Amino acid sequence: MTAVLAVFLKAPRPGTVKPRLVPALGEAGAARLYRALAEVVVAATRPRAGEYDRLLFFAPAEARAEMEAWLPGEIWIAQEGTDLGARMSAAFAEAFRRGAGRVVLVGSDVPALSRGDVLTALASLPEHDVVLGPAADGGYYLVGLRRPIPVLFTGMAWSTAGVFAATMERAAGLGLSVEVLPERRDVDTVQDLRAEWPRLRPHLDPALAAELEAWLA
Repeated sequence: MTAVLAVFLKAPRPGTVKPRLVPALGEAGAARLYRALAEVVVAATRPRAGEYDRLLFFAPAEARAEMEAWLPGEIWIAQEGTDLGARMSAAFAEAFRRGAGRVVLVGSDVPALSRGDVLTALASLPEHDVVLGPAADGGYYLVGLRRPIPVLFTGMAWSTAGVFAATMERAAGLGLSVEVLPERRDVDTVQDLRAEWPRLRPHLDPALAAELEAWLA
């Protein structure tokens, strides 16, 4: 296992995912949309033979059976840690422990994310310490490392507009070289959903697509 993609997913339960979309879509609607987004990302990043291995890190920890039934045939690992930074650091540590030489970690709500993005990130790691994919909201949708660097994930104000800039500043302070990928948009708000709708719609179940399209009209 030399190159690994780690994907973070949550159990698509109403009331636990996409909170900023709940006022518009309701808890059940936000959960249905998250489920669809995650399925798009999982399909789009499925590797071809020999490209990389993939590990799916899930939360909450008791949802293993639910996740395995949802997306069978994958390698599932429970997320560990008290905040997002700790969970990401633990995921990198686990992937490197399993023998990875390069690891890229992504979330599960970026419709534009592709297998090509993963391959580009992995290909840049022999020449760079860190790869970052900036998100339109000021965070990042992808981070890649060629060795564990836990300090990159500590003391960050997660889910704020300054995460990408703060990470770049910290990497510079540590003397790390960083490759920056093209910006992508994750779907957290109604504005995000509208912006990504042309890309997302073809991948949705027709009933869900029709429902959301009527709501967006």
